[in-house]
Amino acid sequence: MKQYLTSCHHFLHGADYNPEQWIKYPAILDEDIQFMKKAHCNVVSLGIFSWSLLEPEEGVYDFAFFDQVVEKLTNNGIQIILATPSGARPRWLAEKYPEVLRVGTDGQKQQYGLRHNHCFTSPVYREKVRNINRRIAERYQDQKNIILWHISNEYGGECHCELCQQAFRDWLREKYHNDLCKLNDAWWTGFWSHTVTDWQQIHSPAATGEPDDVLPGLFLDWKEFVTYQTTSFMQEEIAAVKEFTPQIPVTTNFMGPYQHLDYNYMRNYVDVISWDCYPTWHSERGDVIEAYSIAFAHDLHRGLKQKPFLLMESTPSNTNWFDICKLKRPGMHRLSSIQAVAHGSDSVQYFQWRKGRGGMEKFHGAVIDHNGKAEGRVFEDVKNLGILLERIDEIAGGRTNAQAAVVYDYRNRWAIEDAAGFQNVDKKYKRTCINHYKEFWKRGINVDVIDLSHDLSQYKILVLPMLYSIAEKDIKKIEEYTANGGTVIATYITGYVNETDLCYLGGFPGGKLKDVFGLVADEIDSLNPGDRNTVRFHDSQYEAVDYCELITPVTAEPLAFYCSDFYRGKAAALRNQYKQGTAYYIGCRDSGELLHAFYDDVIKNSSLRHYELPYGVTIHSRETEEYEYLFVENYTTQRVEIGMSEAVRDLENDELLPENATVAIDGYGVRVLARPLRKKA
Repeated sequence: MKQYLTSCHHFLHGADYNPEQWIKYPAILDEDIQFMKKAHCNVVSLGIFSWSLLEPEEGVYDFAFFDQVVEKLTNNGIQIILATPSGARPRWLAEKYPEVLRVGTDGQKQQYGLRHNHCFTSPVYREKVRNINRRIAERYQDQKNIILWHISNEYGGECHCELCQQAFRDWLREKYHNDLCKLNDAWWTGFWSHTVTDWQQIHSPAATGEPDDVLPGLFLDWKEFVTYQTTSFMQEEIAAVKEFTPQIPVTTNFMGPYQHLDYNYMRNYVDVISWDCYPTWHSERGDVIEAYSIAFAHDLHRGLKQKPFLLMESTPSNTNWFDICKLKRPGMHRLSSIQAVAHGSDSVQYFQWRKGRGGMEKFHGAVIDHNGKAEGRVFEDVKNLGILLERIDEIAGGRTNAQAAVVYDYRNRWAIEDAAGFQNVDKKYKRTCINHYKEFWKRGINVDVIDLSHDLSQYKILVLPMLYSIAEKDIKKIEEYTANGGTVIATYITGYVNETDLCYLGGFPGGKLKDVFGLVADEIDSLNPGDRNTVRFHDSQYEAVDYCELITPVTAEPLAFYCSDFYRGKAAALRNQYKQGTAYYIGCRDSGELLHAFYDDVIKNSSLRHYELPYGVTIHSRETEEYEYLFVENYTTQRVEIGMSEAVRDLENDELLPENATVAIDGYGVRVLARPLRKKA
């Protein structure tokens, strides 16, 4: 990865490798390495679940087999992403030190089992993890073939033991400057006589104590603490390996729009963003919906650092923990893998390299099946993708130029999903963000998915779906962005509360947002699942579902109107000129057609380059200093043809296509094209 993995200058193609499962089959290692070379794989993630192998007893270390694996991979040109093994502790550790076991919200200590089930606060567990990490890093500090540290695996979960309770109280003391009055004000504890008079009275949210939604401020602080404590644990892991290998960058594998940790906080402590991607292709909801949903997740991970990321895990075949374990149809492995590259990934990696004989993932997709042969449809798909990645290798490290951004905020998701009101079964925050995102995706417009901590001035359009919770400092950022000429789009339930879930006074949206959007949101009607309203926009009518916000324009110009119910004739969407910029507000959720028509207007009135494309086809781009690379992707089963106004080079075939050429894309097909980068005036 040219920009931030200095030892690696190409796309990474490989898999999680677990040779310890095959230690009694000595021929497997040599066989696997030859298969990797045949499949054009150049990297493996190693050691993720190897703790029991490396430290079979406390303080007894055995690196003999691991040394052999590292040496053979190195001698054969297979690069290594070396993992710390904290995600799955050995049995001896749990038996000897039961404090490392998590406690649930019911107060019950969990038994040994599964993985990701340790207490992040436990001093013993932190010590044991530091020890094994230091041993691994010291052992392999001189290995030039190790290009990246893979810190633990899919951090997640929370513990409610007394160690964590006390750590939570200490964290709150620091956050609120040891002032219980500030905490009580932030949590609005006068409600139901819940005033806190001593720090020791505070406990984590629990169904048998303080449920999530009674004191939202407590709930939000607990969620923030869980992220903080997880990150603190991760930082100790990183420090242990950096002691011996300061030159090797670190990553940890995130999990998409995962709602239980704030990746916007965790991103600051890793050098490279990576994530594990398992789409549900060929499900009943359809591949096009899945395509833009996964594209949203890719752009979220790229947006964390606004740099290329790594696809750390995917499957070349089926995913065995889904309700229905569908196989990828012909073409889909290539298409879905290149989708990640199109959105900024510099790798395609798999879980797993070889299917295990036992355990819950023995039927999960892998490059090498139980037949143990380098042949068959899946292996050929992997091999051909490896060849394609080599042919388009010049793109590795390329940047993404996004002039639009959709805000997806983890803390806002916690707040809105916890809020008692609106629609309590499912507020559909993530789905709403994706629905707005898809309007850019299907027009071939690059989008960053970000939170409001980023520099907003680089974007021509900023979308704020259901930004229920927003701090005053972020209101100021949005006001400045719009005043300086930006275009901002917000929806129903925006700006209702601050960062501790206290309602803004003086009407919604809060503070200066009322001026930016030029309106007051008076009430919101939550519709029953079978209820529908109708909205008139231009000369057409569109269906409204779930939410209809009743809005009074102040300086804003109404664009759409409700057609039924007691608020018939009231504004459903508005536009406001605010200083040098434009602010749009959409007061209802629709079934999709209204958003499509709305964004047609907004995008055509902007200077964003976009494409008119058939359904299910999209174009996304990356850039280097000299070229723009276009990824033309077809998520339907039908062959389509796209006209290109400029001459382009097909990288896979090294073929020059003249100006106004027609590019054919098969069903589940993808073409990778290059054209000279347009120089900015």
